[in-house]
Amino acid sequence: MIRYTVKLLKSEVDELQAIINKGSHTSQTFRVAYILLNCDEGRHSEKVTNEQISKVLKVGMRTIDRVKKKFVDEGFETVLERRPTQRVYEAKMDGDTEARLVTLCCSAPPKGFARWSLRLLADKMVELKYVESLSHVTVRSVLKKMNLSLGE
Repeated sequence: MIRYTVKLLKSEVDELQAIINKGSHTSQTFRVAYILLNCDEGRHSEKVTNEQISKVLKVGMRTIDRVKKKFVDEGFETVLERRPTQRVYEAKMDGDTEARLVTLCCSAPPKGFARWSLRLLADKMVELKYVESLSHVTVRSVLKKMNLSLGE
């Protein structure tokens, strides 16, 4: 297993102390700050073992190793920031499909129902083959965007 050595500069230690002592930061930033301060093998602090850090901070050993690796590989600034997501979502609804949904929403509900529900609309859109699959949450967001309510 590769062992990563964290040696912080005085300015980095001061910045981490400032994060811990004041300001509003994400819980991930606080956790990384505490891990880095405790893993520091420089002149500014004493060495604490990963087991001790794991017990005190209630984080896994693997988390500590990931933080140390990211610090060594990518640097101080990037370890404090959360990486933006790389996932790209495909849009299920375009303008034409949204128009069909609104038309369906304004039509009479199926027999046995007083009004359309989100799940009924989603199922009907799939049944009519307007879309391959559709979630009731997507129906809700489209109707909310259009300022339509099923209760009216």
